Amino acid sequence: MKILSVSDIEMNVIYSPQIVDRFNDIDMIIGCGDLPYYYLEFMISMLNKPLFFVRGNHAPKIEYGADWERQFPLGGRNIHGKTVRAPNGLLLAGVEGSLRYNTGPNQYTQRQMWMNVFRLVPGMLLNRMRFGRYLDILVTHAPPWKIHDADDRPHQGIKAFRWLDQVFQPAYHLHGHVHLYRQDAKKLTFFGKTRILNTYGYQITDLTLPVPSSRRKK
Repeated sequence: MKILSVSDIEMNVIYSPQIVDRFNDIDMIIGCGDLPYYYLEFMISMLNKPLFFVRGNHAPKIEYGADWERQFPLGGRNIHGKTVRAPNGLLLAGVEGSLRYNTGPNQYTQRQMWMNVFRLVPGMLLNRMRFGRYLDILVTHAPPWKIHDADDRPHQGIKAFRWLDQVFQPAYHLHGHVHLYRQDAKKLTFFGKTRILNTYGYQITDLTLPVPSSRRKK
């Protein structure tokens, strides 16, 4: 299963007709925040694949265009504060925004982020009972505490995310928020069984979906 994840910056290779040739084999799009809704809608319409997303700390409540206004990308599914099962069987959960540093949108204190994460726990426990695993992919905008984050307050990581990764061990934790300007910048970190990936710009991820216990050969 191939996933196209995007965040923070529009890429010419994506926002152009060549997206069809370049990414025609992907199965799902995941948005990790701070991208225009029209950009995400373009990917949905050109690739005809499902989009699951969370908002970043720069996302407007309403995006205005010449003849329309949007509160979300049409055709996409906002998974902030939710655990969901995608049509292809992947188990996803999401948390939007970043650490609070001014009065902008989608910003939370560390305490509020703990509450956002705790709201995901019942769904993950139910996943474990039904499918034999808690979560395949955690989708956030901000990174976890002391992994891919920075010292300045706007880009400090979230302590609750690190706890979730450590306890529930999703296969992947996809995030954005921290911009990468150097080719040698660290974008992938192994944290226990979880691969934590900064999707700044875009990333392609190949993920093998676990076989449900009811379908395993005895």
